[in-house]
Amino acid sequence: MGPDEDFTLPAEARESGQPPGRRPRRRCCLLKGCEKRFWPQQAGQRYCGDECRQAARRWSRWKAQQNYRATAAGKEKRNGQSRRYRQRVRSRQPAAPKETGPEAARVITPQFFRPLLRPARLLRRVRSAAALAPAALLFARLPARHGTSLATRAALAPCHATAVEDLSQRPRR
Repeated sequence: MGPDEDFTLPAEARESGQPPGRRPRRRCCLLKGCEKRFWPQQAGQRYCGDECRQAARRWSRWKAQQNYRATAAGKEKRNGQSRRYRQRVRSRQPAAPKETGPEAARVITPQFFRPLLRPARLLRRVRSAAALAPAALLFARLPARHGTSLATRAALAPCHATAVEDLSQRPRR
């Protein structure tokens, strides 16, 4: 006869008197698309975490519902639901049109244009050039709209383009 003790166990396990603990092997998560490898914490654990387990539960409920709806009883129940919904829609009262006056006009305040306008101190210097169009002075630094060329801005003041360029090149304070 051999010795009473199992000498293949570590010394700590032999002294504690407990049977050797067996660690289960790594498993693959059974959720389609995850398939991550994990160490199970319990014997029957199929999924790597709570998210996978909840997703599997949702899919299982969806599949059971599909199977039930394929039966005659499921089709009859679904048809009844659709019939009741169509009756509810037919019995709804149409929404009453609102009795309001004419739509209020949209007002653009002067503050809307304020960042685009030139300061008055710059306009004082240009008073000598009376032939210069006011629009060319006010909107000299304003970029042209998308799709327009610089020629459209030049049409505002063709005779005094140099005065506008001089003003636009001065540093702002």
